Amino acid sequence: MGTLSGMTQKIEVGYQAFLIDGGEEFGAVREVLPDAVVVYVENAGDFRVPLDAVDAVHSQKVVFAPDKLDPTLVQAIEHAHDAEQRGL
Repeated sequence: MGTLSGMTQKIEVGYQAFLIDGGEEFGAVREVLPDAVVVYVENAGDFRVPLDAVDAVHSQKVVFAPDKLDPTLVQAIEHAHDAEQRGL
């Protein structure tokens, strides 16, 4: 595995993950499965996300629909950048 067609563009391992197109990335695709993708969320680990939660795929980015994500994943995304030092 490693790519997934059926979207406008294939999802591939390494694509960055976003909640809002043009927003801040929160992680990256680690694995592509027939019905889901495994997304690594910074500071939280891997999450299996069903394909119906994918809103868009383009420019090596995957944009997810927040209202279709598990609340635990949404909470992890909200804290993805907590460990970063701002302003450096």
